[in-house]
Amino acid sequence: MRTASAFAPASVGNVGVGFDLLGHALEGIGDRVTATRIAEPVVRVRKITGVVTDLPFDPEHNTAARAVAAWRAALDLDFGIELDIDKGIPLGSGLGGSAASATAALTAANALLAEPLTPSQLYPYALEGERAASGSLHGDNVGPQLLGGLVLATPDRLVPIPVPPGLIAVLVHPHFVLETRKAREALRGVFALSEFVAQSEGLALVLAGCYTGSFELIRRGLRDVLIEPRRSSLIPGFAAVKQAALDAGALGASISGAGPSVFAWFEQRDAAAAAGEAMAAAFADAGLASDIIISAVANSGASVISRSE
Repeated sequence: MRTASAFAPASVGNVGVGFDLLGHALEGIGDRVTATRIAEPVVRVRKITGVVTDLPFDPEHNTAARAVAAWRAALDLDFGIELDIDKGIPLGSGLGGSAASATAALTAANALLAEPLTPSQLYPYALEGERAASGSLHGDNVGPQLLGGLVLATPDRLVPIPVPPGLIAVLVHPHFVLETRKAREALRGVFALSEFVAQSEGLALVLAGCYTGSFELIRRGLRDVLIEPRRSSLIPGFAAVKQAALDAGALGASISGAGPSVFAWFEQRDAAAAAGEAMAAAFADAGLASDIIISAVANSGASVISRSE
């Protein structure tokens, strides 16, 4: 194949209890990238369109190009790749936008091979792409974007996590930009040992609830006592937005990725939809318009949407 296009979904990073480790894919919103084989042995970005266009074209600092360059070098390919990026995810939103460009680009470029790599085999190159945006290697967004569903992403592997049937997420994205690097700066300083113990308990309970199908265990564990307290002040109206979700019966609610989006998990879609409206109203009280996304937690990951000779 000479040209292929792929879609990668947005994602919820951290999922409250799993900082830099746990994430899940979202329905609907995402990035599209078209990869074209070229004779020159380089990776370059040809154009950037969509909701964000002022991104770097330099392959070293563009997440999509950096990921594909790492993939191309590892496979020692004798051809190059040209990328057209169509951004559907706003940056600084807490929706894994930088990761989605890398994941979609890799999925599209990989489709040009006679023997494509598996999504899990693409993981280290997606991590390298993510480094261009955040300055660090963390897979809580690229992992679920590659595999779909809820994924535990360690530095060297992806572990799909089963979820109870019917588990639904609502995510409310305020029209407010919070840069990932700024959100990470808020985490500087000392954390107490008791905070680590409480956070570990929460992660263990959520994972146990997912494996056993217990909503009650998930409800008991889905709270972030480590990261959320340090980042919440960066998000206007956060406390009221979170409380609106909990008042609507959420299993738990927290910051999606680095923020400012806020997510919550529910047992039923109609309850999630009602909570989304209440959460959006709370953001409106803080002076922010917002968008609501309702999604199964077990949503599909990146996929090839077209290929041509």
